[in-house]
Amino acid sequence: MSLAMFLLAAMLHGAAPGTTARSAPAASNAAAQAQVRAVLDRQVEDWNRGDVEAFMRGYWNSPQTEFVSSSGIVRGWQTVLERYRKNYPDRATMGRLTFSELEITPLGPGAALAVGHWRLQRATGDVGGVFTLVFRKFPGGWRIVNDHTSQAR
Repeated sequence: MSLAMFLLAAMLHGAAPGTTARSAPAASNAAAQAQVRAVLDRQVEDWNRGDVEAFMRGYWNSPQTEFVSSSGIVRGWQTVLERYRKNYPDRATMGRLTFSELEITPLGPGAALAVGHWRLQRATGDVGGVFTLVFRKFPGGWRIVNDHTSQAR
C-alpha cells in the first residue's frame, strides 16, 4: 500500500457516518499528540548523547521507511541509518539538536503529521531547517514512516 493510500485509509478508518477522522474525541487527539511528542523528545535526547542507533528507534524499522531531502529519496530503515552515520560520523558533526515550533496533527486513529524546525548547534557552524514527519501507530508505539527534512540556509 502506498503511503498516500495508507494516510487516506487511516484518516477514514473509524470515522462514524457523517463525520471525519479530524472530529475524533479531543482526548484521543491529545493522547496521540503527547505520544508523538514523546518520540520526538526521546530522539533529541538520543541524538544529543551521540547515539544514532537509539535515535533511529523513532523510525519504523522497515524497508518501506522513507527519508526525503534535497539529496533525494532514501528508502529503508537500514539505509536511513547508514545515511545518518555517513553525514554525522562523530559528535562534533552531530552537534546539539533542538526541535522548535512543533505542530502535531492526528490524521486518524493510527496516523499523525508533525511539522517543525530543527537546529544543530555545532562548533563548525550551526545548521537548521524544517521537517514534515508522517507517524504511524504500531503495537510498539508511534514511529516515523516518512521524514521530509530540508535545510534552510
